[in-house]
Amino acid sequence: MSSTNTTDKQALNIAVLTVSDTRTEETDTSGRYLQSVATEAGHHVLYKEIVIDDKYKIRALVSNWIASDDIQIVLITGGTGFTARDTTPEALRPLFDKNIEGFGELFRHISYTEIGTSTVQSRALGGMANGTAIFSMPGSTGACKTAWRGILKEQLDSTHKPCNFAIHLKNVQQSCETRG
Repeated sequence: MSSTNTTDKQALNIAVLTVSDTRTEETDTSGRYLQSVATEAGHHVLYKEIVIDDKYKIRALVSNWIASDDIQIVLITGGTGFTARDTTPEALRPLFDKNIEGFGELFRHISYTEIGTSTVQSRALGGMANGTAIFSMPGSTGACKTAWRGILKEQLDSTHKPCNFAIHLKNVQQSCETRG
């Protein structure tokens, strides 16, 4: 597949991370969901990991993926609430070169139609680091479905117009149309 032809869909390399003190491979429905829909969309899920709610362990693993030449997208589920153990945003923010404010804003907007005002307790966030896009969403499978169907499926599709995240990723070259 040529990365210079803007009509060709670019398969992206993805890492999926579940942040949880209780999930195992058998009970990780959110991580499995993200892995499944990313693969169905034609992407390559190179890693799927589970790490406990510890901001330094989260940060270390995500830092390795950011430094890797192979990973272009990191999808994280869990650790975005308000309990003392929910530290995913605190783990990620120092790693970002740029915040993707619109991801959290749009996630909460879409989520409001599904769960009402409870969406204010979501600390979903996104950012860019070393040509890697990182998207962090709540730990429920429903929240992952909301993020994937409402935002990520299109934004990770290199053929989505007028723009998508593929142009901003390491090892992907493609043009992005601008609105006139």
